[in-house]
Amino acid sequence: MKENQDIPSKSSRIYSIDILRGLVMLFMLLDHVRERFFYHVPISDPIDIHAVSSELFFTRILAHLCAPVFVFLTGLSAWLYAHPKGKPERSASGFLFKRGLLIILVEVTLINFSWFGEYKILFLQVMWAIGVSMICLSVLSKLPHRWIGIVGFIIVFGHNTLTNFILSPDEWGFTLWTILYQRGYILSSDLLSIKASYPVLPWIGVILLGYFTGPLFGEKFTSERRIKALFQIGLGSLILLCFLRGWNIYGETLPWERQETFIQSVMSFLNFKKYPPSLDFLLLTIGIGMFLLLIFERFHNKFTSILKTFGSAPMFFYIMHLYVLLSLYKMCIYLFGTNQGNYFGLDSLWQIWLVTIVLSVFLYFPTRAFSNYKKKSHSRWIKYF
Repeated sequence: MKENQDIPSKSSRIYSIDILRGLVMLFMLLDHVRERFFYHVPISDPIDIHAVSSELFFTRILAHLCAPVFVFLTGLSAWLYAHPKGKPERSASGFLFKRGLLIILVEVTLINFSWFGEYKILFLQVMWAIGVSMICLSVLSKLPHRWIGIVGFIIVFGHNTLTNFILSPDEWGFTLWTILYQRGYILSSDLLSIKASYPVLPWIGVILLGYFTGPLFGEKFTSERRIKALFQIGLGSLILLCFLRGWNIYGETLPWERQETFIQSVMSFLNFKKYPPSLDFLLLTIGIGMFLLLIFERFHNKFTSILKTFGSAPMFFYIMHLYVLLSLYKMCIYLFGTNQGNYFGLDSLWQIWLVTIVLSVFLYFPTRAFSNYKKKSHSRWIKYF
């Protein structure tokens, strides 16, 4: 890997964010290929480590980075939008509110249809959580910067105390609580069912912490100071995770236990709940994300340039890859029929990785074309994508 000495500071800061965003987008592609063509091998939350292979477990763990890192970077990018280099500060509130609404609209229309090719069940998933989080940030960004961080820390570090607070459908506040934290169906009927798959409360905390971290990428921080700060945050997160998880003190509903083999013990230690994301889940993923950010700030090569392209047009890539997967799956059903019960599926995990690699190459070129168009366009709406 070549150290990035030729890219100016301003570009490297933007590039490091886009590169990391691009990396997690590819991890997301891998996970969605798995969901589409390995659906006959179900994965629970948390994962049943005795029911899945170690290869499948760690493939899934890679995808755990996606949502936390992406939401965190969304908050960080919002701070950069509000504090453009060399220009007066501006409010990000209006932009965040409108983009949050747009993302929610895209989630319940284009994205929801892309999963099954129908609207019978409306899943409120990661884009829904991002949209709601952006709307909340549009309001909370008006607070003093210190209080944004305090609220974010309280949510991220305190939400696990709410795990056992469960409401039944006939109790007051069930719908709101299901959206915020409980997860489940908020509407169930023959015509349409709505499931809140991504409880939004922890993600609101993550986007607030991303915004709070934004000044690290401002003009007052040199690259060396920023790298040092990112290292400290990442290391501190992972040390705290080892302490909390090692003694099963707090931060995860499922305690880890020593297993028959070393690899299964590691799997038990890393087996965190995602819906909603536990504190341990967030400490692991955000901690790793900080280390990746500092690596991508210092180094740049052809591979990171490819990642930057994916990360520069995330919504376009997200929508496009879902419809490519839907079309590919329908085509396989048409050509080969079902071979895994009611589904068409691949037999081995290596095939999932191979399909992911092929699709990433195929999807790179339209993503690059859209990214270049986005940079050249003067449309006010194009920036929302």
